[in-house]
Amino acid sequence: MRILLAHNSIYYPSHGGGDKSNRLLMEALAAHGHQVRVVARAASSDRFSLNNVDVFTIGTDANLRASFAAHLAEFDPDIIMTSTDDPAQLLFDLAVRSPRARVVFLARATIAVPFGPDSSTPNRAKTELLRGVDAIVGVSEYVAGYIRQWSGLHAVHVPISLMDSATPPPDLGSFDSPFVTMVNPCAVKGIDIFIGLAGRFPHLPFAAVPTWGTNAHDFAALRSRPNITLLDPVDNIDDFLRRTRVVLVPSVWAEARSRIVVEAMLRGIPVIASDAGGIREAKLGVPYLIPVNVIRHYQPSLDENLVPIAETPPQDIEPWVDALSRLTEDRAHWQAIAAQSRSAALGYLKTLSVEPFEQLLFDVLRKPKGSAPAAPVSDSRKRLAALLLKQRAWFPTLNPASRARLRLFCFPHAGAGTLTYRAWLIDGVEICPVLLPGRESRASEPAFDNLPDLLAALVPAIRPHTSQPYAFFGHSMGAGIAFELARKMENPPRALIVSAARAPQYRLNLQPRPDPSDEELLAQLSNLGTDRELLETTLPLLRADTRLYRNYRFEPGPPLEVPIAAYGGADDPNVQPADMTGWKDLTNARFIQREFPGGHFYLQSNRDAILQALQTDLPR
Repeated sequence: MRILLAHNSIYYPSHGGGDKSNRLLMEALAAHGHQVRVVARAASSDRFSLNNVDVFTIGTDANLRASFAAHLAEFDPDIIMTSTDDPAQLLFDLAVRSPRARVVFLARATIAVPFGPDSSTPNRAKTELLRGVDAIVGVSEYVAGYIRQWSGLHAVHVPISLMDSATPPPDLGSFDSPFVTMVNPCAVKGIDIFIGLAGRFPHLPFAAVPTWGTNAHDFAALRSRPNITLLDPVDNIDDFLRRTRVVLVPSVWAEARSRIVVEAMLRGIPVIASDAGGIREAKLGVPYLIPVNVIRHYQPSLDENLVPIAETPPQDIEPWVDALSRLTEDRAHWQAIAAQSRSAALGYLKTLSVEPFEQLLFDVLRKPKGSAPAAPVSDSRKRLAALLLKQRAWFPTLNPASRARLRLFCFPHAGAGTLTYRAWLIDGVEICPVLLPGRESRASEPAFDNLPDLLAALVPAIRPHTSQPYAFFGHSMGAGIAFELARKMENPPRALIVSAARAPQYRLNLQPRPDPSDEELLAQLSNLGTDRELLETTLPLLRADTRLYRNYRFEPGPPLEVPIAAYGGADDPNVQPADMTGWKDLTNARFIQREFPGGHFYLQSNRDAILQALQTDLPR
């Protein structure tokens, strides 16, 4: 076979797991007698042969698409391979238009596919273009299953992340090695956990190996810790693994598999990794896997490394502290995990071969071009997928599989989104910020400007997530939304915490006032302690939100059978402590009133005290 790899990344030296896996896969196919060519991105244009693979690199100042098109015409491949290193489909759309060659798509990262909750840039048109391939191969069962579930495309998993050879690498593990090492420290890989651990273990030397994701902000954070040493990335990872006692893989995105996990375990080095995406498969049943709050939202922009900017949720670092303490203080335990790691990885190495993938290529060639089967998707599955996507818009961080004792839905003040609540962390409580239309990833949707319409949309969206114990927290406008929503729930919340909001009875028989002018609205909101320039940038959203709350009319009804806690700022110019006492008349259960230092936005300067109060006031 003549095989052409479209590699819109650095092919050699390989500093990323996907890059190295592509390279070793091409070399294994060449070793089986196939004619293999690679067109790759590089700093400069070049041509060289590496282990019987012809490599053509295209410099950044050259036209990559034009060069790839020329190779397509000249090489006339039987198989074109593309992968998720080309998320913009710069080369992929040329490949699928090839009149003869079959196209095989290697899925190595779910962040880079254009569909589903892991994707940083969902795109229906790009998803449709993927339907023109002849086969989709996932690097793990997780990736293959994700593709089938969220796109309806057929995907299979066969080994495409091979090792350097079938010969076992050296056993480099030693309890006396100095470093706790992380490769590619950046936001999506969990740099915050790594930095936090370095702060908790100042006596331990840590090592960071920056690669494709580490940006200037990350470098500054790493250099701020005196016990972190920066090591240069190398193609031969033995250079830094022989100095490593424990490898950390604290990824907070859905890892496809994570090559470094298996590489470290093969060398007898224990790995502490997050239980995200396909890492569980890479760990091969060996401790330690630690749950994390995975990324659920990306900003519509890239950093200087062209990596999507993630909104990283807060993490509980204590399980990581416990694991690292044991592996760095208990020599016998370290030795047991090191031996278990190497044994499991060596057993896995014996099963690795390019032959299943090679057979897949032969099968593809025997079928008509463009005949990849679609994964069967039932009507009920389609309805469920559509419902999950719709609900995720309202609750972007919600984890349906969470085992938390309580789920706390948090409603924002006027003009706000979810960011304030994303930084909250309460033991045993899943924090679920509610994302209303008109802000953050829902900025293109019109904001609601009346409460009844908002509640009509919220009730069916939140109902599927209230079968387990839950509670509501709302600040200012959010307090009114949370209260009225609690009144409508058949299965009521276990607690209602209202913040910086007068008791609704003050709105009895309310006669709505005319909308203020822009200047009047800005002045009113500025008096609450918000920067005027920031207010001006969100004026349309603020006008809708304030109209919603200004026109809210309280209708008397039976008291809630739900405990209510009323929080407020001691110096709030608009909401006095006496204004909040009336909340006690709206419940037949317990009532608590708390006061914190600060004004209307006291939440911003009292986070620890507020989280401690919530820990006390939320039901056990």
